[in-house]
Amino acid sequence: MNIYLVGGAVRDALLQLPVYDRDHVVVGATPEQLLQQGYQQVGKDFPVFLHPRNKHEYALARTERKAGSGYTGFICDFSPEVTLEEDLRRRDLTINAIAQNEQGELIDPYGGVADIQARLLRHVSDAFGEDPLRVLRVARFAARFHHLGFTLAPETQALMTTMAAGGELTTLTPERVWKETEKALASDNPQVFFNVLRDCGALAVLFPEIDALFGVPGPKAWHPEIDTGLHTMMALKRATELGATLPCRFAALCHDLGKALTPSEKWPSHHDHGELGIAPIQALSGRLKVPTDYKELAILMSRWHICLHRLAQPAPQQAGTILELMDHTDAWRKPARFAELLLCAQADLQGRAGFQHHPYPQRERLWQWLRELKQVTAQPFVAQGLKGPAIGEAIRMARREQLEQWLTQGSSPENKVN
Repeated sequence: MNIYLVGGAVRDALLQLPVYDRDHVVVGATPEQLLQQGYQQVGKDFPVFLHPRNKHEYALARTERKAGSGYTGFICDFSPEVTLEEDLRRRDLTINAIAQNEQGELIDPYGGVADIQARLLRHVSDAFGEDPLRVLRVARFAARFHHLGFTLAPETQALMTTMAAGGELTTLTPERVWKETEKALASDNPQVFFNVLRDCGALAVLFPEIDALFGVPGPKAWHPEIDTGLHTMMALKRATELGATLPCRFAALCHDLGKALTPSEKWPSHHDHGELGIAPIQALSGRLKVPTDYKELAILMSRWHICLHRLAQPAPQQAGTILELMDHTDAWRKPARFAELLLCAQADLQGRAGFQHHPYPQRERLWQWLRELKQVTAQPFVAQGLKGPAIGEAIRMARREQLEQWLTQGSSPENKVN
């Protein structure tokens, strides 16, 4: 029995990145042998075991043979005769098909070390084409390692294009698609994930609402990059740079979906695209089973981002609009979500060619106004004897009067709120 460290732990060590998960492959052993040594078996599909002391994962070496559609249609062989090279051959990318023995020596039968040095994402064998999930995994790795200069090998790009056209991507479950997407959104360059999928034709299959944005023009004065799909990728990248949460990044991704539904004869104008965008957000979220908080923030962003942009220099008559914004977004009870909405709006404005450093004063201003206006509570109106709906109306009027005063005087509570 021989044990090897494999996969991401070896890859990340060679890239001088932090190593978090340590997976091992066991060659020449049976499940019974590992159980006798105190390993704990986990999972039903594959014989994976937890080490009795460090709880790292140890999997028996295996081969896979395609026997059906999708990413689950495989027959696996876990016999002790399976070699290390055979096990590594079934892996997706060469950079993930490097093993290290207990003496620290590397076993690299498929050129993974050379591809790491060349910053190349290359599939190990034709078996890659049997698993549609690997298209998403490669796109995610491209996003994750983009900052290191990794690119796709031409032959891997070609294979992914063939896979996307072959129909197998439709066999992926919503849960698996969303899991890979969420991991990609968590990277420093999530836009690369969607660009890679688009380049191979997978975006149109899995994210048709996003794919439809490419080729849709925007007004040159406000969108020098012209293309709405390109702007969406820039807004997503800018949201990431601003430290956006994952729901906020998803909202940036979806904020302009309505532009693909506006009348093409009126382009580059996109009247009412915010409201039009709600239906595709709901469709995308429902199909992929996107978490509710992601979907809700995306809908709010679609509906309100134009309004937020128009509040750069608010006038007194906009006090009612500002209160409507805060009421509709439930900012009083969910201020953290409101803060995310404001950040996302900033990312939208700055995610344009030449606008990266354009000021967005309404983000700080609206946040400070919300904090101050939240201090207007029911207590003094109850003391005056008001009851029921009259209390809510009094609170609203008091907040509006305060807003109008700030807007008329051109002042804000910024200097007196910590």
